[in-house]
Amino acid sequence: MNTLLQVENLKTYFRTYRGIVKAVDNVSFYVNDKEIIGLVGESGCGKSVTMLSVMQLIPTPPGKIVGGKVIFEGQDLLQYKAKGDQMSSIRGGKIAMVFQEPMTSLNPVLTICRQLTETLERHLSMDTHAARIRAIELLKLVGIPAAENRIDAYPHQFSGGMRQRVMIAMALSCNPRIIIADEPTTAVDVTTQAQLLELMKEMVDRYNTSLVIVTHNLGVVAQYAQRIYVMYAGHIVESGLSDDIFENPRHPYTISLLKCVPRLDETIEKRKLIPIKGLPPKLIDMPEYCPFLPRCAYKIEKCKTGPVSVLREVGNQHYISCFVDSQEKI
Repeated sequence: MNTLLQVENLKTYFRTYRGIVKAVDNVSFYVNDKEIIGLVGESGCGKSVTMLSVMQLIPTPPGKIVGGKVIFEGQDLLQYKAKGDQMSSIRGGKIAMVFQEPMTSLNPVLTICRQLTETLERHLSMDTHAARIRAIELLKLVGIPAAENRIDAYPHQFSGGMRQRVMIAMALSCNPRIIIADEPTTAVDVTTQAQLLELMKEMVDRYNTSLVIVTHNLGVVAQYAQRIYVMYAGHIVESGLSDDIFENPRHPYTISLLKCVPRLDETIEKRKLIPIKGLPPKLIDMPEYCPFLPRCAYKIEKCKTGPVSVLREVGNQHYISCFVDSQEKI
C-alpha cells in the first residue's frame, strides 16, 4: 500500500501574552492510499490544529508552524508559501477539508451554487455553465433533494445536516486524493450522523480517495477507521490498527478513554462508566514529565523522570508513548 501523506515531527506553536502554547508538538503520522484513518482525543488536544497545519491554514500571527515536514506526493508542503499558488492548488484540488462547524463554514452572503462553482472553476478550469451543471450533480450525489431548485439558495435556507452535505460536496468536487473531515458529525442529530458517515464511506469507495476523520467520538472511528491515532496534549500517545486499539489498548490514556464509553457487548453489571479524573494540562505550561501523569492510574516512578520522546512498538503496527505496559495491569 502506497503512503500518500507523511507527516514528520510537526510542531505548531501559538504565541500569546502569557507565553507560547505548544498546540502540536512533535507529531508524526501517515496516511496510505485509499485508507480511512481516525485521529481521536479530548477537545483541545491538538487534533484540528494538526490538520489545519497540514493545509497551512494556521492564522499567523499568533500561530506558526515551527518545525517538521508534511510530505505529499514526494513534496514537502511546508516549503510552499501558505498563500502561494502552489499551496492553493493543493487545497481543494488534491487535499480537501470538511471543516468542523457547518453552520459557520459556508459564506452567508454567497449562494450554494457560487460556493461550489468557485472551486470547480479554479481547480478544473470549468466555464460557468459546466461548473453549474457539475454543482447540481454534486448536490444530488450527497442526497440534497430537488438540487436544481436548491442550487441558488443561501446557506441559511439549509438545515445543519444539509449544510454538512454541501461541505462534503465541496470537498468531493475536484476528486481530491485526501479528504480531511474535522468533527463531521458534531452539529447534527444521531440519525443524520449515521447518514453522513455512510455517505463519506460510500464516497471513499466510489472515488478511491483517502479519508482522515478527526473526532472525539470513538464510536465513529470504531466503525469506519482502519487505523487510529490517539492524541493527548499535543502529542500522539498511541497508534495502531482499529481493532487492536479497541480490543487491546496499551496506553493508559486510551484505556481511560474507552472506559468512558458505553459498550453494547458488555453485561449491565459491567457497563459502569469510569470518567477520567482531573483536567488536561495547560499547553502553555507543559510539565517536564509525561503530561498524563497526574491523571494516570498506572504511573510508576520512572514516569517522573521525563516524557517518552518516541513511540515504541508493542505489537503489530501498534505503538505507544509510555514507559508502562498497561496490558499487564488492565
